[in-house]
Amino acid sequence: MNNNDGNISQCPFMGGTQKQTAGGGTSVRDFWPNELKLNILRQNGEASNPMAKDFDYATAFNSIDYAELKKDVNHFMTDSQDWWPADYGSYGPFMVRMAWHSAGTYRVGDGRGGARSGSQRFAPINSWPDNGNLDKARLLLWPIKKKYGNKLSWADLMILAGNSAMESMGFETFGFAGGREDVWEPEQDIYWGSETVMGENEERYKEGELEDPLGAVMMGWIYVNPEGPNGNPDPMGSAKDVRETFGRMAMNDEETVALVAGGHTFGKAHGAANPDTYVGPSPHGAPIEEMSTGWKNTYKSGVLDDTITSGIEGAWTPNPITWDHDYFDVLLNYDWELTKSPAGAHQWKPTAASNAKKAPKAGDANKTQDLMMTTADIALKVDPKYLEISKRFHTDHKAFEDAFARAWYKLTHRDMGPISRYLGPEVPKEELLWQDPIPQGTTLSDSEIETLKEAISNTNLSISQLATTAWASASTYRGSDMRGGANGGRIRLEPQKSWAVNNPYELNKVLTILEAIQKEFNGIVSMADLIVLGGNVAVEKGVKNAGYEYCCSFYLWKRRCFSRTNRCCFFWLFRTESRRI
Repeated sequence: MNNNDGNISQCPFMGGTQKQTAGGGTSVRDFWPNELKLNILRQNGEASNPMAKDFDYATAFNSIDYAELKKDVNHFMTDSQDWWPADYGSYGPFMVRMAWHSAGTYRVGDGRGGARSGSQRFAPINSWPDNGNLDKARLLLWPIKKKYGNKLSWADLMILAGNSAMESMGFETFGFAGGREDVWEPEQDIYWGSETVMGENEERYKEGELEDPLGAVMMGWIYVNPEGPNGNPDPMGSAKDVRETFGRMAMNDEETVALVAGGHTFGKAHGAANPDTYVGPSPHGAPIEEMSTGWKNTYKSGVLDDTITSGIEGAWTPNPITWDHDYFDVLLNYDWELTKSPAGAHQWKPTAASNAKKAPKAGDANKTQDLMMTTADIALKVDPKYLEISKRFHTDHKAFEDAFARAWYKLTHRDMGPISRYLGPEVPKEELLWQDPIPQGTTLSDSEIETLKEAISNTNLSISQLATTAWASASTYRGSDMRGGANGGRIRLEPQKSWAVNNPYELNKVLTILEAIQKEFNGIVSMADLIVLGGNVAVEKGVKNAGYEYCCSFYLWKRRCFSRTNRCCFFWLFRTESRRI
């Protein structure tokens, strides 16, 4: 029975009488829109956890024969399957796109999105138009996921596949780290925008500025519309969008150019025909018989040269499955003119006078097709800053390769937290600035802790001052990308020390006294530890004043200046041992 047309009268269970479904109609939140949302507390809760209670992903991942895993992934790249054959005989570009789009949802505003949780498997992300046909990429990887089971998360596998794909095509990556634990249900608390229609963006621009914390220019896209702003093929307008969206993903201009050029060295875009005519609904809206796949394409064979994804058609370079430096040759040395793909999308082609090289057809290397650029690619040629970087990379191949390797590593690992969380033999030894490196911490003995607590207690600092400072220091932590928190003692640095919410005048009093204690202490203690220890002293004093005896044990996790450790504390940690006095 086909009930996709929405005619409920065809359904024998509904009898054609039900007008509203359970959960529909006016909600409590419609009446009280400011009601506190508590659903995040039960999201991915223990009761629905498919893993055993004592399951530890880090231990499981480290038990993998990593050399065998890499061999399996590398073999997969050229093991083309009949149901979804590989363009040019290699799944490499497809896996690069899957990994890129898994990581590319990350945004610095709230640390949400990114590759760390494997959310690309779930709605809405699995059904965004920009992720068209990536359901097939994940399905192709299923035999590998099945072989390694819970030892290998989908989140890690998707990024590893992207890394291995580049290596299989001749690129030397900067490294890879495992350690991403899968969620097992959609992360419904992430705000992706207010639009109810994919591809719209009117709700996210207020007075011309992209709404915080959103990182994409429209609903259902990772970054920008490749055709140009709102489908308008305006390269300078596209450059503005590219700079804004990549900046919100923590990328500067050089990293942006490197990522666009490096990523588009591989593969092609697919726009064989009009998607409105031939492409079915996305996975989340597809009929049950398609079972986690979507975008069914009825145009001819539906695969290879007949594939429809973005609507843009063609490859960026003459060798789409080989790492080379042709992208900048093609972009800078050819003149480009506006055209449309067979699907009707705006794109650019080399002028006849450019006498441009061609790319092979995806399904038949003996046939060729014109190269293409998107409006977002042309932006790298018309924006003065992007053009300057592009010219430098064009002449300095080693600089380009290094910049792309580092930018790709940052893209795919930025949301994982400190390097102490990284797993596997391919973790680079070099610690990068965006990983918030800090010096090795020191361990305090019990007697040293008691000495410091006594010194803090003997100051004129109030319970409120100590507790407020410790709380403010810890409360910047966010679990979305493991950033902030008490470790690092950043509250004594800009911008935190000048935040109005931290009451800078009072904060400076506390920090000045704690710095004096640090200087006089016959040993080594970080300000990060002193601030948290001060909070413990405040808690103990406050409880004692209320008539209880209370021991607030100080769990030293080597809080160091300028960063955080494996799992940074949101609250100072303590163990309760209390009794009525």
